[in-house]
Amino acid sequence: MPKETSGKGMVHVYTGGGKGKTTAALGLALRAIGHGGKVFMLQFMKGSKNYGEIIAAEKYLPDLTIIQSGLETFVSKEEPAEVDIRLALEGLKLAKKVVAENHHDLVILDEINVALDFKLIPLNDVIELIKSKPTEMELVLTGRYAPKEIIELGDVVSDVTLVNHPYYHGVEARQGIEF
Repeated sequence: MPKETSGKGMVHVYTGGGKGKTTAALGLALRAIGHGGKVFMLQFMKGSKNYGEIIAAEKYLPDLTIIQSGLETFVSKEEPAEVDIRLALEGLKLAKKVVAENHHDLVILDEINVALDFKLIPLNDVIELIKSKPTEMELVLTGRYAPKEIIELGDVVSDVTLVNHPYYHGVEARQGIEF
């Protein structure tokens, strides 16, 4: 991003049971790109190319790179498959590499809090990644169930609360809105 707006990058944590954590991170990405920033988003536990953000980034946003590190299927919290653990660990390895290379102004680790809660990746590795963040880089961690250790490292922490959701009224996920 332009030098006049650069400075200390913050750690953002978007957590809680409400809808909008990934959407908030994407809004921040759009804002950064609007000011000349480069954004990298790694989506843990997601593998569908049918998400609107994937389609939009490929078509319209060359400064937004989105990589998915998961399958299209749901992950079992009680008994995660080896492939789910492997993909999450590969995602964490890539995230560490991207942060260390420091070619992006904003790095988003989407659903990393859920990957932590499901024990797909080690908490200490994520803490080390946060602490290794270059000074000027913005780092966003999204997902329900953010551990207290991650919340304590956050400069900006939002706990998104669910008040109501169409799902509870029989409405399935809608293209362009929920995905």
